[in-house]
Amino acid sequence: MTTVIESEAGRRVNLDAVRDILRARKELLPRHLIAVLQEVQDVYGYLPEPALEEISYGLNVPLARVYGVCTFYSQFRMAPLGKYIIKVCDGTACHVRGSNDLLEELKTQLGIHPGQTTEDGLFSFETVMCIGACGLAPVIMIGDETYGKLTPGKLSEVLDSYRRMEE
Repeated sequence: MTTVIESEAGRRVNLDAVRDILRARKELLPRHLIAVLQEVQDVYGYLPEPALEEISYGLNVPLARVYGVCTFYSQFRMAPLGKYIIKVCDGTACHVRGSNDLLEELKTQLGIHPGQTTEDGLFSFETVMCIGACGLAPVIMIGDETYGKLTPGKLSEVLDSYRRMEE
């Protein structure tokens, strides 16, 4: 029987995937928690609350410990990522050439902070230490596309082009 529950983000979560991951293990031991969390995140793209509850039950680990592990390690996401993930370089070259201005513009335009996702699910953004395009500083990446020598005005144009693709 398929078990579908609505998550805190209002998304439908099919818990069969979590149960399959747990069943695939020969042993269900608390020491498997991180590996199970990684597998579950690979399925959903993040760790929905109902999945964490199922993991807690399946591994016989207190839910508080599951949350503690999820929030301690930066590899785990507790919310879905946006369709477009923006990486803002804040390495030395980008920083001295104005990446902070780009960060502030993103916060203003998108209404979110690094690590968050817009309400419409379109954008997420994060800072990274180097994209490897120092000659184009300041630089952002959206997916596999690199945008260099950006100013806040040019950044607005880039964001608008992605918004138009969704119309």
